[in-house]
Amino acid sequence: MLYVDLPSGREFAILNRAREDACVSIYLETTPLTQHIETARTQFANLFKTAREQLEANKFDKRRLAELDEHVRDLHDDDEFWRLQANSLAVLATPKALRTFRLANRLSPMVMVSDRFHLTPLLRAITFPNAAFVLSLSENVVRLIEVFPDLAPAEIKVSELPRDAASAVRKSTLNDRAPSGRIQGAEGQNVRLRQYARKVDAALRPRLSGRDTPLILAASDRLSSIYRSVNSYPHLLDEHIASATDRTNEADLADAAREILDRQSAAEIRDLSALFKQRASANMATSNLADAARAATYGAVDTLLVDIDSNVPGVVAEDTGMLKLSEGPSAASYDVVDEIAGRALANGARVLAVRKPDLPADGVLAAILRFPI
Repeated sequence: MLYVDLPSGREFAILNRAREDACVSIYLETTPLTQHIETARTQFANLFKTAREQLEANKFDKRRLAELDEHVRDLHDDDEFWRLQANSLAVLATPKALRTFRLANRLSPMVMVSDRFHLTPLLRAITFPNAAFVLSLSENVVRLIEVFPDLAPAEIKVSELPRDAASAVRKSTLNDRAPSGRIQGAEGQNVRLRQYARKVDAALRPRLSGRDTPLILAASDRLSSIYRSVNSYPHLLDEHIASATDRTNEADLADAAREILDRQSAAEIRDLSALFKQRASANMATSNLADAARAATYGAVDTLLVDIDSNVPGVVAEDTGMLKLSEGPSAASYDVVDEIAGRALANGARVLAVRKPDLPADGVLAAILRFPI
């Protein structure tokens, strides 16, 4: 079993704004197999050793370094913590506190030391969480199933959900041939099914309110179309699982849902790549680091794609966005791609962490702008 915990959007924003004299960001691959976790534990210690050496080279205050070291040693020695892991681990530490996030996706090991946290790898887990709700809907049964990235799916019990279509409209059957206005024949069935769908939507509304997790329908084409006509949840995906039956188990529904999510993510990246190329000819897109730094600082970035594995040390001027690259990583610099992403987010941009082959241009980022700079 994977033990996964992701920061909420609010938590991520707080981490993005954090500034300390020492912010240590450590990412490493872990395993849910407890018998093999010692390798990750050793790597964690080695990565922090690198961070410590950078701080010592920068003549960091020894008392503050001892406080930071205590947080890290406490985590390293916590057997229960290491027993419950996922595929990757993010550790964000300062002399005051330490935060951890267990992630389902696999991340390359890295350590960054600066006055701010390095968050691009964590952003990847938020960008494409590979989670969804599946609404399995038929005339005979309705189920809400939560799909996790690498965990077994689970049915969510929603007390107000109707048992089936007939009981929802207080009929023994939907195949009632007795005429009553327009409630007869195929047209009458559609009216009853729409009433049924409306009750399902009303029952789900309190459960899904405020969420942005995709909802995927597992229903026939006919019932899918009817449900969409009354749906109030804004994150219902266009593609549905038409092959599902009343007997399709949760694992098979989850597999089908993940395939839809993968196709949606790939289509989204293709659309953004096409938009980038279209806007580039009008000076409304850039893959140049210096231009992107200024654009993010002045709030000109609408959408930003960044390479999850990037590590370009340097600094970005707070007021002008002027970029200055460094010869190598140190406690006096930070990853400027991560900083550009943070500034873009703070100014309301949408930021996606992707793999390098998914970028629409050479470089480590691609920015679609709101206005030319």
